[in-house]
Amino acid sequence: MFTIDDLADRLGGYLPSDEIQQVKRAFYYAEQAHDGQRRRSGEPYVTHPLAVANILANMHMDHQSLMAAMLHDVIEDTGVSKKALEAQFGKPVAELVDGVSKLTQITFEDKAVAQAENFQKMVLAMSRDIRVIIVKLADRLHNMRTLGALRPDKKRRIARETLEIYARIAGRLGINTIRIELEDLSFQAIHPMRAERIKRAVANARGHRRSAMREIQSSLQKSLDEDDLNGTVIGRQKHLLSIYKKMRDQRKPFAEIMDVFGFRIITEDVASCYRILGVVHNFYKPVPGRFKDYIAIPKANGYQSLHTTLFGSRGMPIEVQIRTREMEAMANNGIAAHWLYKAGQTSHPIAEGSHARARAWVKGLLEMQRHAGDSLEFIEHVKNDLFPDDVYVFTPKGDIMELPQGATVIDFAYSVHTDIGNNCIACRIDRHLAPLSTRLESGQTLEIITAPGAKPNLAWLNFVTTAKARSAIRHALKHQQQTEAVMLGRRLLNKALAPFDTSLEELDESVLKRAFKELDVTSEESLLESLGLGNRMTHVVARRLVDAAHGDDTYEHPAGVEGSKAVMISGSEGMVINFARCCHPLPGDPVVGHLSTGKGLVVHRAECKNVVDKNFADKNDPDKLFALEWSDTIDEDFPVALRIEIESRRGLVAELAGLVTDADANIERIGIEERDAHLSTVNLILSVKGRVHLARIIKRIRNLPNVGKITRLAN
Repeated sequence: MFTIDDLADRLGGYLPSDEIQQVKRAFYYAEQAHDGQRRRSGEPYVTHPLAVANILANMHMDHQSLMAAMLHDVIEDTGVSKKALEAQFGKPVAELVDGVSKLTQITFEDKAVAQAENFQKMVLAMSRDIRVIIVKLADRLHNMRTLGALRPDKKRRIARETLEIYARIAGRLGINTIRIELEDLSFQAIHPMRAERIKRAVANARGHRRSAMREIQSSLQKSLDEDDLNGTVIGRQKHLLSIYKKMRDQRKPFAEIMDVFGFRIITEDVASCYRILGVVHNFYKPVPGRFKDYIAIPKANGYQSLHTTLFGSRGMPIEVQIRTREMEAMANNGIAAHWLYKAGQTSHPIAEGSHARARAWVKGLLEMQRHAGDSLEFIEHVKNDLFPDDVYVFTPKGDIMELPQGATVIDFAYSVHTDIGNNCIACRIDRHLAPLSTRLESGQTLEIITAPGAKPNLAWLNFVTTAKARSAIRHALKHQQQTEAVMLGRRLLNKALAPFDTSLEELDESVLKRAFKELDVTSEESLLESLGLGNRMTHVVARRLVDAAHGDDTYEHPAGVEGSKAVMISGSEGMVINFARCCHPLPGDPVVGHLSTGKGLVVHRAECKNVVDKNFADKNDPDKLFALEWSDTIDEDFPVALRIEIESRRGLVAELAGLVTDADANIERIGIEERDAHLSTVNLILSVKGRVHLARIIKRIRNLPNVGKITRLAN
């Protein structure tokens, strides 16, 4: 059984004796605090924190991290408080322990909510000290190693959480030794039979291919020795989940996955990496398009290596990774290498860069947390953000930005800065204008064009991939809707107050406060927002305000909209004024507005069946229907639907498209139905400026040969 003395002997290799004594003191404190407690397996509970500390010792973590590992369950599972730990072991250790501890003082109705809230708490602690997540990963790794004592359903739940969050975080931070083990242990817990079959198949395959592996390895080593290059060739084994994913995603049998031979060449310096690359490309032919240089452009987690795929002597693919010893340490330990080099009182640029990138990532998590509506939305953003593969693009100044596979121009804009994303209107990729929805590829140079006053578009949510962009867009749209709802609410309320010869601006503050109390609202802004969204009736609010101003009920609310001033619309009001799809109103059409709860004002043509229908519930409601007028300064495009009966002929669609384009309009949708052998019905949805513009287009269409009836569609 592993003991504290065994751990102390191991720590003697890199920690001074006084720090080892502090680690031992933390162990004895934890042993006393957990006295009488046992794990599900029956072992004394203190064996768990000791095993977690041993995992961190393998990564050469500092003494405070090891002390936190010893004490990480003390706050959660015993009567010891954070304040008591701080008095005994200092503030840094107490903060680490508190960051890893779950929220035990709050009861959650749902395990998903509990998971999300605990993760949010850990992210806040990570922002203060990144070591929190390293201790948590070690804790999770030992828990996964000892899952055997739990019920099958609990095993699967913990394994899924580990796979979706903790294994991905380990990969994001470059700690691949922990990531691979967490993935394989999770896979074995979720799919035990599949894991067992793949494990047996791998053992058999290794026996059959051992001679081929030795032959390739010795050939590569011999070619390096002949060129006096200092490099060690070692075989690389695929782990269980990696094999399973390739079989599932690529629909390949096990034999094809195992036909690929993997090797790693470890050398002394970067120059040797590139020389070795030249030697192996000279020895075996490289596969075109399969070379990746992660030394010049490291991955987001700091990983550096050269990757190449070669054609072997019998046509077998050979995957080779070439890296230095420091890069190998970084590939295995990731951000933990920062403390490995720190323990030796030396700094290393790779380790320092990884630590800086990790802090930047946590900063991004905090920004997502601020924008997320709740903890469940936040944790969903985090899961989506932990992508395994990245693309690397350049800013106009030559800075490298890493983004997940499938990221778009909008994702790039938000990764630079939230304000740039919010004000983005166009983009140049490699100096050429490109749509904002363009998927990015490595090596491209991007220049974002912004405009003051520009706003995010709801349609962006259909193609963005990064969690930061998604949460920032949702936050901006929510704020935009609130602002626009307040503006519309003010206009509607002033319209309702006009018959009383007053306005919101003319009412005293004391009157407003008295009315707010009666209406059960906290502020003028919240009242106006609810009016703009159609959640309150304006004539009721106006009457309350007038009554509060005069202290009596002598003022009658005017009936109907007749005689009252119409609300002016320009089409650019934003999210709280919508144009009905049933009748497609255009500037120049007589229009009315229907106040729809939660949506704001919906604009209809005055003759729209949905409004004039006698069964329409709000037809005679003065607070739900408003007289509207078009502004004189409209510079927006509006959709309109047309049906054209025309003789069928070759090139008809091209002819119509050219005619519409020449008239400064756009075709949004087109559909053709054949009525008989000679006649067709063309259904068009056009973007036009107004009725006059539409009349000009219809006149041009009528000039085409054999055009029959042209109908503007409604309802």
